[in-house]
Amino acid sequence: MVLPKLDAKNLQRSTSLISTSHRRFPTVSSYVSELGGSKGRVIEKVLIANNGNAAVKAIRYMRKWAYEVFGNERIITFVVMATPEDLRANAEYIRNGDVIVDVPGGSNNNNYANVNLIVEIARLHRVQAVWAGWGHASENPVLPDTLENCIPSIKFIGPAGPPMRALGDKIGSTIIAQTAGTPCIAWNGMDVRATYDRETGALPADAYDKGMIHNAAEALTAAEKIGFPIMIKASEGGGGKGIRMVDKAENVKDCYRQVCGEVPGSPIFIMKLSVRSRHLEVQLFGDEYGNAIALNGRDCSVQRRHQKIIEEGPPVAAEPSVWIEMEKAAISLAKAVGYTNAGTVEYLYSEPDEKFYFLELNPRLQVEHPVTENITGVNLPAAQLQVAMGIPLKHIPEIRELYGKSRFVDNAKDGSSDIDFETAVRAPARGHCIAVRITAENAEAGFKPTSGGIQELNFRSTPSVWGYFSMDSSGSIHEFADSQFGHLFANGPDREQARWNMVLALKELSIRGDISTTVDYISKLIEMDDFIENRIDTGWLDALIKKGVNGLEDFGPESENSKKKKGIMNNHTKVIIGGIATAFDRCVTGEKQFIEALQKGQLPSRSLLSMTHEVELILDGIKYKLCCTRTGPSNFTIRLSNGTGNSLVKTNVRMLSDGGHLIAVGGKSSVAYITSKGDSASGMRLAVGGSNVVFSPDYDPTALRIDTAGKLVKKLVNDGDHVTKGQAFGEIEVMKMFMPVKVEESGVITWNVNEGAALSANELIAFVELDNPDSVATATVHEGDMEVDGWGSESTSDNKLSPHILLRQSVEVLHGAISGFAVDIDDVKSAMDDALCAISNPTLPGFEIKEQLSVLSGRIDANLSKYFTDELAAFEKKCEEAKDNCGHLRFPAEIIGDKLAEYARIIADPAERATFTTLTTPLKDAAAPYVGGKSMRFAGSQRAISSYLHLLREWIAAEGWFCDGISYADAVDNLRKTNKEDYETVLKICRAHELVKSTSDLAKILVRAIGDDFKGQTTLSKENISLSAVEPCLSEIASMKGDSVYTSLAQIARKFILDESLLSMQDRKTRVLQTVGKLGSVEGSSAALEVEEFIKKNVPLADIFFPLLKSASTTSAKTGLLELYSRQHLRSQVLKEVKPHPEDLMLTISFTNKTRESVFSASTQMKSMNDLTKVMSRSSSMNSLAGELSESDSESNLLSLNRSEQVPSNTSRISVFKIYENIDELKDNNKFTNVLNAIPQYSKSAPRCQAGPVNVLHFAILNDSVGETAEEMDDAAKKFETLLSLYHDDLSKADVRRVTFIMGQTGGNGGTAVNSMPTIFTYRAQKEFREDSLFRNIEPDNAYHLDLTRLAKNFSVRSLDSRHTTTGHVHLYRATPKITAWVKDQKASKLPRIFVRALTFVSEFTSSSFERTLVDALNALDVCPQNGGSDNHLFINIVSDYEQVVDPSVVEQVVALILKRHRERVARLAVAEVETRVVCCLSSDTPPIAIRMVASNPTGYVQVMNTYVEAADDSCTNSVFRLIGGTNSTLASSGDSSWEGLDVNTPYPLMRPFDAQRKAAARSSDTLYCYDLPALFEAGVEHLWDSSVESENTSRSMSVMYTNELVVQKKGGSINDAWTLDDYFNGDLELVQMQRGAGANNVGMVAWLMVLKTVEYPNGRQIVLIANDITFKAGSF
Repeated sequence: MVLPKLDAKNLQRSTSLISTSHRRFPTVSSYVSELGGSKGRVIEKVLIANNGNAAVKAIRYMRKWAYEVFGNERIITFVVMATPEDLRANAEYIRNGDVIVDVPGGSNNNNYANVNLIVEIARLHRVQAVWAGWGHASENPVLPDTLENCIPSIKFIGPAGPPMRALGDKIGSTIIAQTAGTPCIAWNGMDVRATYDRETGALPADAYDKGMIHNAAEALTAAEKIGFPIMIKASEGGGGKGIRMVDKAENVKDCYRQVCGEVPGSPIFIMKLSVRSRHLEVQLFGDEYGNAIALNGRDCSVQRRHQKIIEEGPPVAAEPSVWIEMEKAAISLAKAVGYTNAGTVEYLYSEPDEKFYFLELNPRLQVEHPVTENITGVNLPAAQLQVAMGIPLKHIPEIRELYGKSRFVDNAKDGSSDIDFETAVRAPARGHCIAVRITAENAEAGFKPTSGGIQELNFRSTPSVWGYFSMDSSGSIHEFADSQFGHLFANGPDREQARWNMVLALKELSIRGDISTTVDYISKLIEMDDFIENRIDTGWLDALIKKGVNGLEDFGPESENSKKKKGIMNNHTKVIIGGIATAFDRCVTGEKQFIEALQKGQLPSRSLLSMTHEVELILDGIKYKLCCTRTGPSNFTIRLSNGTGNSLVKTNVRMLSDGGHLIAVGGKSSVAYITSKGDSASGMRLAVGGSNVVFSPDYDPTALRIDTAGKLVKKLVNDGDHVTKGQAFGEIEVMKMFMPVKVEESGVITWNVNEGAALSANELIAFVELDNPDSVATATVHEGDMEVDGWGSESTSDNKLSPHILLRQSVEVLHGAISGFAVDIDDVKSAMDDALCAISNPTLPGFEIKEQLSVLSGRIDANLSKYFTDELAAFEKKCEEAKDNCGHLRFPAEIIGDKLAEYARIIADPAERATFTTLTTPLKDAAAPYVGGKSMRFAGSQRAISSYLHLLREWIAAEGWFCDGISYADAVDNLRKTNKEDYETVLKICRAHELVKSTSDLAKILVRAIGDDFKGQTTLSKENISLSAVEPCLSEIASMKGDSVYTSLAQIARKFILDESLLSMQDRKTRVLQTVGKLGSVEGSSAALEVEEFIKKNVPLADIFFPLLKSASTTSAKTGLLELYSRQHLRSQVLKEVKPHPEDLMLTISFTNKTRESVFSASTQMKSMNDLTKVMSRSSSMNSLAGELSESDSESNLLSLNRSEQVPSNTSRISVFKIYENIDELKDNNKFTNVLNAIPQYSKSAPRCQAGPVNVLHFAILNDSVGETAEEMDDAAKKFETLLSLYHDDLSKADVRRVTFIMGQTGGNGGTAVNSMPTIFTYRAQKEFREDSLFRNIEPDNAYHLDLTRLAKNFSVRSLDSRHTTTGHVHLYRATPKITAWVKDQKASKLPRIFVRALTFVSEFTSSSFERTLVDALNALDVCPQNGGSDNHLFINIVSDYEQVVDPSVVEQVVALILKRHRERVARLAVAEVETRVVCCLSSDTPPIAIRMVASNPTGYVQVMNTYVEAADDSCTNSVFRLIGGTNSTLASSGDSSWEGLDVNTPYPLMRPFDAQRKAAARSSDTLYCYDLPALFEAGVEHLWDSSVESENTSRSMSVMYTNELVVQKKGGSINDAWTLDDYFNGDLELVQMQRGAGANNVGMVAWLMVLKTVEYPNGRQIVLIANDITFKAGSF
């Protein structure tokens, strides 16, 4: 398209068009100069003499105009008045003002209606104009008169004083109107005519007086003359105040008094009530040049108590011709009195006869004026301001547009732009507009005003709907404010579209707070047929109110079903939501109070943790009694308390950040807010989905209250008077309105307050002693079912869900039950059924793997993803083809881990490989429970057991604090001390314990599900799944003591363990006989491999050895058993040759000792675990780098040190195992010599051993047994010692190192006990073949692994028990301090303690194997009857005939983790120290080394573990302990490091180092020993890492804290040199960092330099910790 060429003429024309359409003026002065007339004045500063909505609307719209005209919305300065109440309410207009002026509070005569105050503020702040809006002083003619008389004069934005005085007065305006011939309705002055004085605005006094009612008697006379119904009105009233409708003579007196009280001093008149009339009004606007126009009008017929509720425009009720006449009459009236600015002429319009009657003229802008703005496009506050500036109407741009003119012309003063408003045609209305007033009134209680705070005000304007409010979500409505705080306006091309837009806006409007609003009521109102079809009048709404409680019942009643169909929430759903919100709120409040009590050191009431709450709610006169039960953190079931069936509904509730409750009922969610919790005087209020639900309080007519704040104006009856039902007994003033208060029942009244008293909401005003209390009606109790979605009986299992979802939901239900929530037993059983259904579905692994795989979509290699997807799809297809016969199918889950590992190996970049591994770990973990699924009965057996064990561990973690007879108070106190500041944990544990009977029942179900027949199926665990993970958990349960709740469950757990043990024993016997059979039938290496596999399985043999030996029918079978026993016995040696001699029931084994572990030299640096790893790695490279490394790099670091009693590893040795029928056979010299002949040294076929005696003899006594008592065993030991004394010389000749006798124990019938551990007696050559009772019942080859020699020096030791388990051997010893040892350490306890020595044989070190060993040891201690002391010690030695190829740091972390998991039980069993020894190597070609981890909890709060390595001392002759620092489990400078440098055979002390200091610190100051403090810091940092979300994305160091002690010493000296304060003043001291053991300080002040690697500072940040060692000179220097 070609644009036309602009010549000079066209350019000038274009510029003129632009100037006439839109212009910007630089100043107000330039605007007034160009557009103003002869009375033009500049106004740049305005006082807003109003508050609330009026002030907000004026400021916003004047600023909008200012921006459009000047490009600067702040060109007009606004001064606003603020009362204390408005400031507290955070009123919106205060934030909009430029200058805030504090004014007195209280009623409006103190502030916004106080003319003198307004004028003084206007003068003080030098404003040029005052805008009063509506209400307050807006119709007081004194205000414009006073402002005009000011020097300089101040413009009032509104009519001048005289016309306001004439027309603002309802009596005067009616006289003027009827004098001018305007139709008026009948009133008491209908005969009065008078001439208006335009100068003073006054009517003749006598004429005005004739139009007044002077007293109640005159009122009654006039009313009877006019005819009822009538209106009593205050001439100066407005806004619904000062007006009463009276329909009978007896009410005239009271209503007259109320009108007088609401508008004090105002003249009163009476007019006829026009029934079924419309209230129509014309919007007037006049300028100062005699012009007046009508800006269309409004229909305000929807009123209650003559207060407008809904306004709309343009009016469509009046015929157009009639409406034109109404406008002309209004304009004529305005011109007749010289009216200026905005005003409204109100008419009563009778539709049937199309007649209108003058009602009044409001000389102000009305609150509903935005309706006119919407349909005309005129900004009325801005137009008011421009008229006040002296600008003629014809020059105001928006009015010019309304009359079809351009906004501006080149010269506004030459008269060419004049508009003849008499003949000019106004533009038609711009569609239709409906306005709704938002008021703080309770529509259900007769529109009583309410006051209070607002928590939420959420309104979203749209192009079709907008609104404004006098406050926001942080504000409030105070008792002196207008009840209207908002106004909504909806536009549309026609009335119906505007109505639709308003309906939607009201439904989306959310107002929540202490107030009630009319939003819901009006929303229903404008959907009624009468309103839709415009069949309304001024009495329509009042008629509705009279017909029902909420005014809507009799107009289109809807059943609950019809509401349901329309999506309207029915009453039953509201009640359910209210019950849930109430119950949840009670639960949350109770938990908060519980924690508050804990924080105060109090014992909280157990009732605070109640899971069941009875809730009673009354809605619409129906009382609902609900039983709300909390079944999970956010789950509830609701029943009727008075219900006879088992009907219920399950719900879910979640708390929102704004205090709301997101509640799901029957599959639908709603947001509910408790806006008022209610009490005995007021019911609960709830905001649900934008609607307000008010639950009534219990009906109590004896207590007379008001539900909102106000003032008692007058007592209508005296104290002690009799009142009748419905009688008004007093009048109150609420929000500037007078209202009567009535009694509900007849009786005698007693006042509780005096006249003039300020009343708060729900305050008791008076009592009524009822005439007939029995006649009081109460709410009807609901019976039967609730019409709520989801209501019914217990829901059945939904097995149609995917198996992984079904399993997850089941576990969630069980988790809620075990956590102490009140889950019904039927729900528990249903969840167990669902879980069984899920795990028996072969597709379960596929669903769980697919779920994780979907997360990785696009994040891993496409081919890898496709491989997994194809495998899953192929398996699904196979299941579909098999249909109902697919139960045996198993997904090969191992391919997931194998394929991921394979792919990881081909990634060259270590960083990428680590990222890939981290990314795919969840996928690998998802597949892990299903690996090896072919051997399982169910596809998800291991998955289910893992979930069940997790639940059982949660139960143990909670009930472990309360069992064993511990009182509830003591348990809570212990919990509080252990979980300092972590009160949530204490709460959860106490909550779980509160329903211990239910949780223990669930625990029984879980135990039986794991162990017993499950629904007739084979057990989940038996034979298919290893019990290694199950037994530790069940063992803890089995050890619980206390009341029947614990003992009954413990009995079930013990039975389970026993049953598994008995079944396992039969299995073991079968396995042993099978292996023995293969020994006899398979030759060579195959038999050896079979035996080796048997030994690797670590099958306990000792307890079944004698029963099997006795039942063996052949000598070869007995010899085979002997061989199997001997091979297992010598598992830690290198076997060279095994020769069975069946005919002699004897076995000869040639063997050598294994190479013992190596140790580090004294010079090896061992500051961290990294140093240890480097040294071990260096040793592994020695063979390949021989000659390249000097001796100092290799041999000086690793030396081979043997214990003094051990035989050199290259020495050939003989072990002879011989079966004797009884002890007497030992006396046969020939038989004994025959045994010795098997030893080459005895037969002289080999020389004597240079290392001394090396050979060993083992004699099994088949048919003789020994009793269990110590005396019987001592007698047997003496017999063997006597027998051996006969063969001393022969034994020496045969180089026999020791002789061992093995016997069965005597049973109850005198024979050998079945399935009991054998009795073992060992006699050593170095003790001249006398028994060392310390090693009794210990297999001699394993005895030195128990470190028993460390016990013997300081303690008198007695064996208590010995057990063989699948993990190894557990031995218990009662150790009593020797007097000689106690004398050296008299602070130690003399009480005996128990030493537990656990020896485990494993082929591979894993966390589960170590945990089982620990649990077995703790179980043995738990059932030991002698355990009643303290300072017990547990030693675990992990031994294997295969060296452990594992990183020492991994071992350390595993041990620390497992000990942390069982720390409560360790503490409960009074185990002061747990010592773990592991021999391991970094790889298969590195020498093994021994590390020891010593764990303790000296503070009672933090577990401390020191790790030592066995190293050479300075002489390289003995092994000593060397502390390794800088590991993840070792807290540097936190432990006591007491083993550093000690010989590995050092005896155990009677008291651990620094225990005395700890006790002293606790006793004197209730504090910790200072050297224990660093441990707390490191534990705190560890906790932050564990609990931080950010830590997932941050690399975590193995050690999160490094510590050096800061020590003062002389410069150039050592820490041992003494120093004085003079050295300090002379500058001779220095502060040095060093690592030294705890307690090495020589001053009472101790300091450390710490580097803490926190989540925020992963690279570390330094702090200095200073503490007082109060055990050293009371902490001083």
